[in-house]
Amino acid sequence: MKNAMQYHQSIIRLEDVYKTYRRGSESVEVLSDISLSIKQGDFVSIMGPSGSGKSTLLNIIGGLDKPTQGSVNIGDVEINSFHPDSLADWRGKNLGFIFQFYNLIPVLNALDNVALPLTLHPMKTDQMRKMASIALALVGLEERSKHYPSELSGGQQQRVAIARAIVAAPDIILCDEPTGDLDRESALGILQLLKHLNEEEGKTIVMVTHDNEAASFASRHLTIRDGQFTEAVEV
Repeated sequence: MKNAMQYHQSIIRLEDVYKTYRRGSESVEVLSDISLSIKQGDFVSIMGPSGSGKSTLLNIIGGLDKPTQGSVNIGDVEINSFHPDSLADWRGKNLGFIFQFYNLIPVLNALDNVALPLTLHPMKTDQMRKMASIALALVGLEERSKHYPSELSGGQQQRVAIARAIVAAPDIILCDEPTGDLDRESALGILQLLKHLNEEEGKTIVMVTHDNEAASFASRHLTIRDGQFTEAVEV
């Protein structure tokens, strides 16, 4: 088995994963024989050139895409065996996602944007709002709870997106270029916040990035090229 990482207390496990897309009559292999283990509490960066397969890999870890071949396990659950409806429900309750573009709902204020994932849980509106307020406080935006996305800076919007990702207390946070649309100062604040969530809150974080400075905040670094890992460096 190529590209295998050591399995030990792993919360994320991929075994022999391939991903192939069809473009007309042509098959394009994006991932090839990927095996990976990520331990609970890791902060992992995945780097690689455009088109290397890093975002596809993150989407497969998060159940947003299915491998053509191989298995994906989160904890003791093999997620690629789920029915799509069951997978969406499980994903909403167990994973937090942060993207380059914040994907906030323009007509909802910060508090209601953060509370949105909690609608998947059986709880009253007052409880959802209380949990959303706590999440906003954790990212330093409690006083902006009534502001709409258009009234917030890019860095503030990303903090709202992070609060939304953590409001349901997932063990795993998946980040796809979380600082790619931010100025350097705002990006640094977001990376420091992710580091805090990892070190102080115990979140397992997997971050795709093209930025060496962003990757330096992670404790483990993977490089992917042409759909395969080229190296794994423990720091």
